[in-house]
Amino acid sequence: MAKHATIHRMVMDKHVCPWGLKALDLLKREGFAIEDKWLTTRAETDAFKAEHGVETTPQVFIDGKRIGGYDDLREFLDKPPRNPDAVTYKPVIAIFAMAALMAVAAHWAAFGSLFSVMTAEWFVAFSMSLLALQKLRDVDGFATMFLGYDLLAQRWVPYAKIYPFAEGLAGVLMIAGALTWLSIPVALIIGSVGAVSVFKAVYIDKRELKCACVGGDSNVPLGFVSLTENVMMVAMALWMLAK
Repeated sequence: MAKHATIHRMVMDKHVCPWGLKALDLLKREGFAIEDKWLTTRAETDAFKAEHGVETTPQVFIDGKRIGGYDDLREFLDKPPRNPDAVTYKPVIAIFAMAALMAVAAHWAAFGSLFSVMTAEWFVAFSMSLLALQKLRDVDGFATMFLGYDLLAQRWVPYAKIYPFAEGLAGVLMIAGALTWLSIPVALIIGSVGAVSVFKAVYIDKRELKCACVGGDSNVPLGFVSLTENVMMVAMALWMLAK
């Protein structure tokens, strides 16, 4: 027997409630037969809230019983809501995966093949550029988090705001293979200082910190990922210097 649900959600000319769409989609995926009731005006929405004594929409009813909004629905279906403060590596995985795909795609476009040493070089350079982009979304937020563990930034505070621009510059120049006299020392300096800072904070001082590597709003833990980022920069600089 099909499960029945009724959802009341805002669908107006200038606003469609995203939580209503998410709740509707969740109900569909769970196999409910759904009665989708639209609240098409502000007055209609306010009247619905007053009638049911609720402050928000959407509101989901299952077999006549009010369940609540999207988070309440997830809890009812034994799907715990996402914890915005939970530690995650997803942002870094996404960046490195995209950088790898971009490197392979660029190599295919340029040389008609997927892999060579150049693919690895571009992977590092694309990774640096994408990581810099994340930091540049909120330079001040990045700098605040970065000051918590970077040794050079703690001695010279402006370095915390210079870092994203330096990383992005080095990454773009390495993609182009241009101005190596500039990109190599920049990558070598910021990578070396970063690696030492992370190693000291995590493995010597045993501090539990969030990594600023993907921006100031990151929940990525400081440790292996940030150390890898910095080691990659140093290795890339040394490789280009050897070439």
